[in-house]
Amino acid sequence: MIAEHGTAQHVEKLVRAYRRCQDAEELSREACQRQNRSVNYRYDDDGSLIINCRLPAETGALILKALELAVENVPAGTPEERVPFSARRADALALVAESFVAHEVLEITGADRHQIVVHVAAETLRDRTAGCCEFEHCPSMAAETVRRLACDASVIALIENDDGEPLNVGRKTRTISTPLRRVLNARDKGCRFPGCANSRYVDAHHVEHWANGGETKPSNLVSLCRFHHHAVHEGGVRIEVLDDGALRFVKPNGASVDSVAPGYTQPLGDWRRIPAANADLPRWTGERMDYSLAVEVLLQQARRAKDVPAGTS
Repeated sequence: MIAEHGTAQHVEKLVRAYRRCQDAEELSREACQRQNRSVNYRYDDDGSLIINCRLPAETGALILKALELAVENVPAGTPEERVPFSARRADALALVAESFVAHEVLEITGADRHQIVVHVAAETLRDRTAGCCEFEHCPSMAAETVRRLACDASVIALIENDDGEPLNVGRKTRTISTPLRRVLNARDKGCRFPGCANSRYVDAHHVEHWANGGETKPSNLVSLCRFHHHAVHEGGVRIEVLDDGALRFVKPNGASVDSVAPGYTQPLGDWRRIPAANADLPRWTGERMDYSLAVEVLLQQARRAKDVPAGTS
């Protein structure tokens, strides 16, 4: 009914809202983690620093991995005077901070930056469907978060049988090479999101994700800072490639902004789209669509479909 009386944008926005409602629990957990993230500290009476932090699962796994590696370089003490593990972990935290300062915040490629293990089913990575999607030895995560991390990360394929027993483990693949990263840095000169001036800590994002068949080549890659890379995946911002290499960033509310490729002018677009779009006008007369009501109706239909007993049509 909406397709007959509305526009294609109405249908697309409704489908997108319906899918988000289905994933609300998963996505709200990720959003809640980011919204409530904090680091607080105070000094005790004896001068000790007391740190209290609340971190998203992704950041927490990265910090725990750094502590795990640093603890290996902290002496465990003698057999007579063993250093407690909690104290060694405190020394490891100091070692991480010391290393960070000593190296003057060196930029590291994506493959070396994320040395944390994520287990994700191929269907979940490709189709955003429900399935295995979790940090190793850590809680689960949103599928879109995995897709963002996998934009530039080493991937190992593990083939299992129907009983979950491993059959074959492939080699590491799909990391963006250093020469290709140099090409992106020279072309984009930082984050390509319109108005963003960040040029450090920039990720390489696949416009069409490699899990969906997108190629790892310059025409399918764009440089995004951490904030806007997160906005594209978890935030629902869609990227469209226009003529002359320009990019259009379409926000969840339908608003769009264009990013012109360096060395090119603003693209004019294809004029033939205008008469084609008006060839068969819908019956919409301009009234405002109630997406909340439409989504609720779809959810009720989905619930009724689940309640149908087996054996009936």
